[in-house]
Amino acid sequence: MKGLVFTYALTYGGALISLFNPFVGLLIYVCFAIVRPESLWHWSVPAGNYSRVVAIGLLIGWAINGFGNWKMGKARPVVLAALAYGFWACLSALSCRDPNWGWTWIEGQAKILLPFFVGVTLITKVTQLKQLAWVIVLSHGYLAYDLNESYYAGFNRIQEVGFSGMDNNTLSIAFCTAAGVAFFLGLNASRWWQKLLAFASAALMVHVVFFAFSRGGMVGLIITALMTFVLIPKRPSYYLIFAAAIVLALRLAGPEVVDRFVTVFVSEKARDESAQSRIELWKICIDQMAAHPLLGLGPDHFPIHAHEFGLDRGKHAHSLWLQIGAELGVPGLIFLAIFYFICACRLWPYARGRRPVSDPWFADTARMVIASLTGFVVSAQFVSVPGIESPYYVVLLGAGALKLLSDTTAVPQVQGHFVPDWLTAWSQGRRNQHKVVR
Repeated sequence: MKGLVFTYALTYGGALISLFNPFVGLLIYVCFAIVRPESLWHWSVPAGNYSRVVAIGLLIGWAINGFGNWKMGKARPVVLAALAYGFWACLSALSCRDPNWGWTWIEGQAKILLPFFVGVTLITKVTQLKQLAWVIVLSHGYLAYDLNESYYAGFNRIQEVGFSGMDNNTLSIAFCTAAGVAFFLGLNASRWWQKLLAFASAALMVHVVFFAFSRGGMVGLIITALMTFVLIPKRPSYYLIFAAAIVLALRLAGPEVVDRFVTVFVSEKARDESAQSRIELWKICIDQMAAHPLLGLGPDHFPIHAHEFGLDRGKHAHSLWLQIGAELGVPGLIFLAIFYFICACRLWPYARGRRPVSDPWFADTARMVIASLTGFVVSAQFVSVPGIESPYYVVLLGAGALKLLSDTTAVPQVQGHFVPDWLTAWSQGRRNQHKVVR
């Protein structure tokens, strides 16, 4: 019953509020895209167009409020890469074997990309970045809690039936992507209960990846942890928290998880059928990129052609990057890679403290986005997940920060060096004093 009340309240109440404050509609849309209420509470929430209702309210409110702020600043290359990716996918759909199938895939991608574009235009203040980060973390955290509860009750739902059409590998990638955001959010939260919420969410996500037995997800988590160690501010208390997180993760990983993970590194002769088939699939994708370098096979067309390659009909390539390359051609792969890569690269100097920021939150955002995207990029090599939404929202968080940084990083300089904070404050105080005297 609580799920039904939650869903209806956020759907219709959120759609109404979105007419006046469209960013609220965006947050609800992101939440629904992650928790999938009709799947999470399938026994009480009937099938319905909940996200569509919210999206309509969001778009109407966006239009009423002037279509947001299009001054992208440092986020411009990220937005342009997303536009180019969507445009190239449409070109590929025009020349594929089954246009109806291709355009159905395009429609699914539009439900992800359109909110991304709208969201970037709506972000105008740091508070909105914080709200978006919390929605991403708490939505994944609650879903992870539900899957953990089912697991401890004796039914490994993610392993047995998946969730909302996503299998164990796809869900693991989503949680791997959100875990980095959760950890840094907890690390820098100002209140103890916020830290508890964020760290608990991260722990629940990590445990889901473990009992999902997804090797791609496990590799992604390790890469996320390594990048987190590189980016974490050099403070003893932070290192203690990081060490505690690693110890907890090792404790949560049982013998089955370890045995599953080590199969990643076995020799060719010792590989299981699943691991060996991935290698063969990746070779086929590379061959198709060479044969169709410009527009590829067509959106979501690898499964349609799979039987021509000696595979079962409907087989996916088990690699986001290589399957996109095979389906949309080399330009499509490049545009998607740039979308993620340029966001992380532009945030890197802020994450490393090499550029000053007017608000510490910008540096925190840079760290959480880079750590999460690094884990996603690596783990997505093992799973075909073009429709997964979590990484797009993480990029939205990063692009929003880049957009705001374009207007907030002006710091006085002397001979190419940044003026120390105490000198800047003293100088500002002297100027104010002169204004009063005059």
